[in-house]
Amino acid sequence: MDDKHKMHDMQEEGNEHPAHQEYNQHEGHQMHSRDEEGMDYAEHSGKKEGHDEHAGHTDHSGHEQMFRQRFWISSLISIPVLLYSPSIQNWFGFSMPIFPGSDWITPILAVIIFFYGGLPFLKMAVPEIKTRKPGMMTLISLAIGVAFIYSIIALFLPTESGFFWELVTLIDIMLLGHWMEMRSVRQASGALNALAKLLPDTAERIEAEGQVREVPVASLQKDDLLLVRPGASVPADGEVVDGNSDVNESMITGESLPVSKGQGDQVIAGTINGDGSLRVRVNALGDETALAGIMRLVEQAQQSKSDTQILADKAAGWLFYIALGVAALTAVLWTIGVGFSVEVVARVATVLVIACPHALGLAVPLVVAITTSMGAENGILVRDRLALETAREINTVIFDKTGTLTLGEFGVVGIATAEGWKESDALALAAAIEGDSEHTIARGIRRTAEVRGLTLPKVSDFEAIKGRGVKAISGGESVHIGGPRLLEMLSTKLPVSLADFEKRTSARGQSSVYLFQNEKAVAAFALADVIRPESKAAIKKLHSMNIQVAMLTGDSRAVAETVAEELGIDQVFAEVLPEEKDQKVAALQSQGRKVAMVGDGVNDAPALTRADVGIAIGGGTDVAIESAGIVLVKSNPLDVVKIFALSRASYRKMIQNLWWAAGYNIIALPLAAGILAPWGILLSPAVGAALMSLSTVVVAINAQLLRRSSLMA
Repeated sequence: MDDKHKMHDMQEEGNEHPAHQEYNQHEGHQMHSRDEEGMDYAEHSGKKEGHDEHAGHTDHSGHEQMFRQRFWISSLISIPVLLYSPSIQNWFGFSMPIFPGSDWITPILAVIIFFYGGLPFLKMAVPEIKTRKPGMMTLISLAIGVAFIYSIIALFLPTESGFFWELVTLIDIMLLGHWMEMRSVRQASGALNALAKLLPDTAERIEAEGQVREVPVASLQKDDLLLVRPGASVPADGEVVDGNSDVNESMITGESLPVSKGQGDQVIAGTINGDGSLRVRVNALGDETALAGIMRLVEQAQQSKSDTQILADKAAGWLFYIALGVAALTAVLWTIGVGFSVEVVARVATVLVIACPHALGLAVPLVVAITTSMGAENGILVRDRLALETAREINTVIFDKTGTLTLGEFGVVGIATAEGWKESDALALAAAIEGDSEHTIARGIRRTAEVRGLTLPKVSDFEAIKGRGVKAISGGESVHIGGPRLLEMLSTKLPVSLADFEKRTSARGQSSVYLFQNEKAVAAFALADVIRPESKAAIKKLHSMNIQVAMLTGDSRAVAETVAEELGIDQVFAEVLPEEKDQKVAALQSQGRKVAMVGDGVNDAPALTRADVGIAIGGGTDVAIESAGIVLVKSNPLDVVKIFALSRASYRKMIQNLWWAAGYNIIALPLAAGILAPWGILLSPAVGAALMSLSTVVVAINAQLLRRSSLMA
């Protein structure tokens, strides 16, 4: 949708948030291609065919309500049909009052139910027939059509009677099955609806004169300055320009703990502000926001096809022809055996009803809906369902190092002190001296001191020594901090303990800086790109899943080996240029490995594309990474483990459901054909419909059990 149309919709919708609009516009597009019964059967629906139409149920509450309403009304009308049916009266030994016209109660009401409750299924069969892709709706329509037509004809035959009661119970059960199915899909996809409701309709904009004005979110522009009060929802993606607060991002990233936000930090639309007040500069609106991107990716995942879905679609088509063959054979054999009669039609109708691939059609879509919902809840955004399905086959994961396994920022990874000095005292003094420096090493020292909760001593007379370090006064003593060139300037040597420490850190590819008091070295600090606290646990869990781990980095061999040794990584590719990364992926694939690449989606794009599964790991706002099949909202390596656990669990459920649906037909079709008739066991169309619906319920329940799966293997 172009910007002009989008702005027009915003103006008409008033206070509706742009991301709401994008989601609703997407839903609206689907609505136009569906009829009042809630299924895709518009003539222009060539993109979805036959059985796929049915698999494409979406969580429109109106469609669910429609099936529920038709089920209850049809069921109520069915009561007198059943009560006035001779077969029912004979079975249960009762009779109903007779009056003029009472013989017509059953056929008239059955006709009403056929056109009111059965019409949706007849309409849904139209695209299957037009596209020559027969499937579930064709079978259902054939079954109820045969029952209806024969029963009408039987009204005018002196020796025959129809089976109107079987027809109405069949339609009732089919309506119930569709109601339950759509209800299950709606519940499974509920997380997507919840995302659309996260955004506020209004925002507090700070005007040029400093006044705060409440305005519709739809009227916001980039670079607007917003006031986000304590407890309020963030109305748009932006950067904090003033204030400090903890923001609850769990609904977007899955992070359970509030995230501290201060000047320069990014905030995401739809997240909840904590106790502090924030002033936020807007940098993304509408479909550019992270939330809109998340919804877009979830929708893409639900619409994309996997190999398992394609298999289910083919199976549904095969089942149609199998059902017709069995039905024809049944008709021939029963006609030979007992002559053409209502019983022959009943056998044929029962075969067609039981063969209906309702469970088969639901087997994969329900699992997919639940899988994408669980993924979104855990910060896993699936752009391509095939990528998630392939993830179960992965046996090698390649991680980019900087920013993925590490934080991408310096921190103190080792401290050595001279005699009489504590590590905490030396680090606190170093952080105090570096208090006014913007050097990356200075920030790393300060950050480490903050993490350890150290109290910094007072320093004065701060002075930067160009190219060498900094100096200050603390407690009346002259203190310096810097690297080897500062050591040269002060014309001093390191004590033996600090010199040994420097050699070890240098061998590991780490940088060293020294703390001096009165020009005497008292401590040494090793600094390196800090490893994420979750990285070691992630690699350990991947090993427990029989997945090997490799690392790609442009850093030196010494730095790479140090990180690999600490994390237990199996293979290291060091000093690799960005344009060479995809070659390393290809090299592993040439060895027969199934490879997943985990990177930041920027210079890793070729490698992400080359890999069997590309996983982009980002900071929560970059969700539109085209080179990856799966996007992680958080930069947490443990979420990679969740991908493989989710892939394996969802595939198990798909296969279980497909086997159940297929196995049910293998057993039920011969029974429907009357293979046990010599022993007095026959299935009526109504019982066949009940068994078919039971199969659907089993598939739906089994799919819902996926939610119990642990994503931390």
